[in-house]
Amino acid sequence: MRDLNEQERFWAETYATDYIRKNTSFDHALGATAWKTMLKGCETPIRSYLECGCNIGRNVEQLALAVPEARGSVIEISRPAFEFVTSRHRFDHAFNGPILEAGMPAGAFDVVFTMGVLIHIPPDALLPTMATMLEASSRYVLMGEYFSRTPTMLEYQGERDRLFKRDFGKLFLENFPVRLVDYGFLWGHVYDAAGFDDITWWLFEKT
Repeated sequence: MRDLNEQERFWAETYATDYIRKNTSFDHALGATAWKTMLKGCETPIRSYLECGCNIGRNVEQLALAVPEARGSVIEISRPAFEFVTSRHRFDHAFNGPILEAGMPAGAFDVVFTMGVLIHIPPDALLPTMATMLEASSRYVLMGEYFSRTPTMLEYQGERDRLFKRDFGKLFLENFPVRLVDYGFLWGHVYDAAGFDDITWWLFEKT
């Protein structure tokens, strides 16, 4: 495996345990409602998914309510978070490491998604990460991230170069053979209890 870059080391080591401590209680029923909204544009039932950056499994819990028939697979860079989620759930595929190193089977998942993960990917690694997601998907790719029309770096927990917001949907649409199926906004005022925080989401289909 290649050496981790600065951002990857931060998420894999420095911030991992503290994040688990702060984020172990969510309103999963509310989250399931959000997931049903985001996936309503899918023309066929979701039977399998891959989450790129699952952390402690909040979305795994909520998808179990929203699409209980779907088999899950996950990628997670943090060892403590990976051990946490894999001790509580069974997955078809589970990889502890960076998304670009996961080597997931091509076209194996009905939907591949991130939720608040691309914002933490260094800008020069964004397109390779998106390409990896698209390759693993058999049909759909979903992204839920912080939105800004102008690419912007924000401090995160007092750290620089840890959070980048931009129009991820436009970047994906302009660089890959996909079509936009649906998009929306999860207002934190309504969805913070489920773990969402003013997230803009896009659902794409491969063409």
